[in-house]
This record gives sequence, structure tokens and C-alpha cells, in this order.
Amino acid sequence: MVEGAIREAQRQREGARQDPRLEWFRDAKFGLFIHWGLYAIPAGTWKGEEIPSIGEWIMHNARIPVAEYEQLAAQFNPTHFDAAQWVTLAREAGQKYLLITAKHHDGFCMYHSRVSPYNIVDATPFGRDPLKELADECQRQGLRFGFYYSQTQDWHHPDGDGNNWDYDESAKDFDGYIERYVKPQVRELMTGYGPIAAVWFDTPRRISAQQSRELLDLVHELQPDCLVNGRLGNALGDYAEAGDNRIPDGLVEADWETPATINDTWGYKSYDHNWKSVDDLIRKLVDIASKGGNYLLNVGPTAEGVIPAPSVERLRAMGAWLKVNGESVYATRPGPIQGLDWCRSTTSEGKVYLHVFDWPELGDIRVPDVGRPVTGAYLLADRERRSLPVQNVAGKVYVHGPDQAPDPADSVVVVETQ
Repeated sequence: MVEGAIREAQRQREGARQDPRLEWFRDAKFGLFIHWGLYAIPAGTWKGEEIPSIGEWIMHNARIPVAEYEQLAAQFNPTHFDAAQWVTLAREAGQKYLLITAKHHDGFCMYHSRVSPYNIVDATPFGRDPLKELADECQRQGLRFGFYYSQTQDWHHPDGDGNNWDYDESAKDFDGYIERYVKPQVRELMTGYGPIAAVWFDTPRRISAQQSRELLDLVHELQPDCLVNGRLGNALGDYAEAGDNRIPDGLVEADWETPATINDTWGYKSYDHNWKSVDDLIRKLVDIASKGGNYLLNVGPTAEGVIPAPSVERLRAMGAWLKVNGESVYATRPGPIQGLDWCRSTTSEGKVYLHVFDWPELGDIRVPDVGRPVTGAYLLADRERRSLPVQNVAGKVYVHGPDQAPDPADSVVVVETQ
């Protein structure tokens, strides 16, 4: 169960709901995830063969030797990368934080690491640190910024986890890898890029409880306000992750997040055109918010540094919806109405936001029990906030809206309560 995994990740964090460091996270609801690295060059194809599964796993799935894969660095020159454009897109989408891959499982560092020359500044013709540019731009535009960092899997490093085609797994010094490679790189990221909102670890695999604790303590020592996600491992972290593209069936009493793709891949894959619709993405965002979580929605830029147009179009459309209806998402908490297919609910300051996915015939909405007397209702999209007729019939509350759904994705009815 997704809920069980989330609760397990929170098991050792009694009192987490009162931790003031998480208030921004609880209010944000929507973030941008970016998977970008050398894997954007093959874009899902190796030596003329389309490699199944997600794009950023191509080195693993095609069993590409380190000596071959690392040659991609000499080709990586994303001259179209523009930090201001990327951050502006996130703002236009209504996203409140941005997380990007500093090092994914392929081991290539997308920042200027002094620990390893296998990084975008020293090993590519690009010669710039895009993560520094993004960190600075997020500061300018008012978005929170953070990193993804693969703490166990590293298919390039001889002591990292996961590469058994180049290296003998039984001969690896994994403890030394954590001590002499991972910790120094985490220190670099925590000290060279300004305030960091979150570190997003992944696939804990063989990491010990002590190693997870030491990484958590290192992040908090260097940046006390920085959050660490639950994929650090060993039931540690400041907030939990659902499975990739997974949404819990119901309300979860924890701080949590769903990482998700717009198509089927995280890293860029040239032939993955299975794009989710705007309506579907909006409903997923609302579904997650109604259950107390955040939606971390991913884009996979090309090797040239361009976010694919279908991703841009969908993010901007979500932003347009949020510009009208954001009050019902940001800084809300799970509403009293749970477990219904046709609607979701969020709540804030004496209001229940009824997110109607399936508009009823003739607009007659039977309002489920919200736990308090209903005093009025209006459509959130109605700038004049004209009252909708409310009737109490045999103890059941009805709101009478327009005959047709005001919004094809999610029509938000604000129910005012005592």
C-alpha cells in the first residue's frame, strides 16, 4: 500500500506535523522536478536500438560500459539552456519549488564538483554550472530551490551501487564511497548554492541506518532549514515520498509528496509521446492536495537544454487554471469530504473547496456532510462571487449551480461554513 510506505517513512518522526520548517512545504502543493543529464543525448536509443523503460536508466538497461558512456560528456553542450526561462516556466505553472538532478544514477555531476572531474564544468564543452545559475535565478524569482542526489546507485564510480557489468559488486567499498565521495559532494551542494529548500535522495538500497542518519545530520548541520525526503532510507527524513506516479487511495496523516511524470519517462526520451492531458494533470494535483500531499511534476530537458514543447504547454495550462483557482489549492489542508469519485475537497479559513470533477445534470450538487452548517456557496472562478442558491432539504444540503460545468477539468465550488 502506498499509504503504508508513507507512514513507515514517517514512523520515526513523532511530532512532524508541528515542525515549523515544513510549513512552506505544506502550503506549496506543487513543485517542478527536472531530470537532466548525459542520458538526454542518446534520448532512449543506443547504437540504433530503442532501449525499453525510462530514459535516464539507459546506461543500466543497455549495460553500457563506463568507458563508452563517459564519452557522452564530450558531446554535451546545452547551448540553449536558459535558467531564467526554466524558472519563469515554473512560476507560470504555479509551482512553488524546483528540484533538479545534481547527480543521478549514471554518476555524472550536473554541477561543478571538486570531488570528481566527471562533471558538467570540467568534462564538457559547455563549461558552465547550470545548477548555480538555476539557484541564483530561483532566488531572483522567489522560488525555493533544491537538489536530487543519488546517494547509493552510481554506475560510474567503482564503489557505487548498481553497476555489475563493469565492477564486481562483492569487491566494492561501499562504506568508503559514502564517506569519501557522497558526503563531500553533499557538503558541496549544501555550501555552494545559497539556501537549499530540500535534498531529494533516492533508491536507498544498501545504505545503513547509521549512514542515512549521518547524511541527514550533515544536511541539517550545514542548512538547518533544509528538508530531506524519505528516500534517504531507513525510515528517516523530514517528509515522505509516495511511489513514482502513485497517489494514495485516501487521506494520509503525514507530510508527503508524489513525484510524477508528464509522459512515461523522467529523463528525455525522443520517442515517448504518451503525454498526459491537462485535465488529468490538474485532477491529479487536486487529488493529491485533497489528501494532504504535494505534486512534484517532472520535465526532462533535451541535450540542447530545451524543455519539450508538450511539457511547456501543459505546465502553462495548469498555471492558467491555478491563476483562477489557486486559492483552493495553495495553503489549504485536506477537506472533510473524502472517498468520493466525483469530487475532492480542500479547506481553509472557514471555507470548504468542493472540487467537482463530474458536474451533475442541471448543476444540482448535493453537498456531502462537511461537519458544520453551510451558510453560502459560490463558484471560485466567478470574480464577482455571486451567491449560488443553497437549499436544505430533509437535512441534506444542495447547491444549485449552472447547467453546464464551468470548467472541464475541475469546477471549484466554495462552500462557506460557520
